[in-house]
Amino acid sequence: MATAASGQPQFISSPGGNRSFSNSPLIDNSDSNQIIVPEKKSWKNFFAYLGPGFLVSIAYIDPGNFETDLQSGARYKYELLWIILVASCAALLIQSLAANLGVVTGKHLAEHCRAEYSKVPNFMLWLVAEIAVVACDIPEVIGTAFALNMLFSIPVWIGVLLTGLSTLMLLALQKYGVRKLEFLIAFLVFTIAICFFIELHYSKPDPGEVLHGLFVPQLKGNGATGLAISLLGAMVMPHNLFLHSALVLSRKIPRSATGIKEACRFYLIESGLALMVAFLINVSVISVSGAVCNAPDLSPTDRASCEDLDLNKASFLLRNVVGKWSSKLFAIALLASGQSSTITGTYAGQYVMQGFLDLRLEPWLRNFLTRCLAIIPSLIVALIGGSAGAGKLIIIASMILSFELPFALVPLLKFTSCKTKMGSYVNPKAISALTWVIGGLIMGINIYYLVSSFIKLLINSHMKLVAVVFCGILGFTGIAIYLAAIAYLVFRKNKEATHLLATTNSQTVETLPRQDIVDMQLRGKVATSDVD
Repeated sequence: MATAASGQPQFISSPGGNRSFSNSPLIDNSDSNQIIVPEKKSWKNFFAYLGPGFLVSIAYIDPGNFETDLQSGARYKYELLWIILVASCAALLIQSLAANLGVVTGKHLAEHCRAEYSKVPNFMLWLVAEIAVVACDIPEVIGTAFALNMLFSIPVWIGVLLTGLSTLMLLALQKYGVRKLEFLIAFLVFTIAICFFIELHYSKPDPGEVLHGLFVPQLKGNGATGLAISLLGAMVMPHNLFLHSALVLSRKIPRSATGIKEACRFYLIESGLALMVAFLINVSVISVSGAVCNAPDLSPTDRASCEDLDLNKASFLLRNVVGKWSSKLFAIALLASGQSSTITGTYAGQYVMQGFLDLRLEPWLRNFLTRCLAIIPSLIVALIGGSAGAGKLIIIASMILSFELPFALVPLLKFTSCKTKMGSYVNPKAISALTWVIGGLIMGINIYYLVSSFIKLLINSHMKLVAVVFCGILGFTGIAIYLAAIAYLVFRKNKEATHLLATTNSQTVETLPRQDIVDMQLRGKVATSDVD
């Protein structure tokens, strides 16, 4: 199959079939624009690994995070800060496992799922992953619509429709160099972060209360549990696991034991730095929202905004920093945040489809399909519920991501804890135990909230008894299927062994770069060559 930089087919199927790794497409020549890591061991190699972790971390400061952070601070002050701390630590551990899987095996998570599971489970996992990508795109759609509303007074529902074009235009700009584009986006996002840091000085949150919120877990009421699940879903996203395990394949590392260990170590450090920045931004947003909305001298207008706070009303929090320009600056940063997150979501969707189904779409077509699926619920809610309804949809989308997390997390934990797949790079027992505890806690909180909320809904409903019983049977059957699916993934034994790309001696084996990874590299337009 031959591909070219122009005239590339929009729908591609790899020729090797959908069950084998050995026939995955590889570039014939070595000039592939991959980032090549020197064989010599040096701390300077760290700069060659910079990129994937920060690209993944964009998802931790997207409009969905801003929305949940703002509502958490406004409604519960600093009480949910510990969720951000726990979620950030869990995200660092889980993302490092995803990176390790890609580095050690040379295949990303979706490809491992395709090789490991039979057709029906594999198709269901793909479907769940696609829903997660769409659920992640909903906050980007609404956040962009809010930004357009603040900048140009465009109605939210019209802004939702316009988002279908905005990201396609942004993707088209990549031919001028996506590094420059990402730098611009990161600059705008960090502009709003700096404003929130400065606002901390004006709002003067009590340090003791902030530390108490960070290190003393508490959940007061079902509403706090729902927001906690939204915070988890916004911080530990299932599509990020697929994305991170694929992005690390864009580096051509020495395939020796030393080279692989160095890669895993540097990716861990890079992920730690990126997540630290995201952690500080999220903590500052919650702290500012909590301090401003719970201040005793708050004006009636601002107090009304705090009672139903969403992204479209949050610019008043920055008034002390940038005055009357607060709305415009917040809108620009919100627009940049949403667009940058959408680009990474597009690539995650590409890897998910390629990995599970062995199919690839052109990035613009892939983005168009995903964006259409995200626009439909966003448009309906914006028309019916307005700005407040759209804000609530962001929370619901984040909760969906949290409920779907086990279907990406459990396979990742199973694969990285399996010696037949990871060889000597298998997770240490302590790491495996810790990750399973984290995964168990996340699943436990999700199930508790799901069951308790459903029971509360049935009890408080005004339906007739027959309708309540019927809905109860349907609802609990769905919950039982959800639990059974998770149990299947947890207790099923791995069957497929992975051919390790690392050598067991000091010899270095250079592997050819992956065609699908190079095609979707976040480094600008890449010329492709013939593939087998």
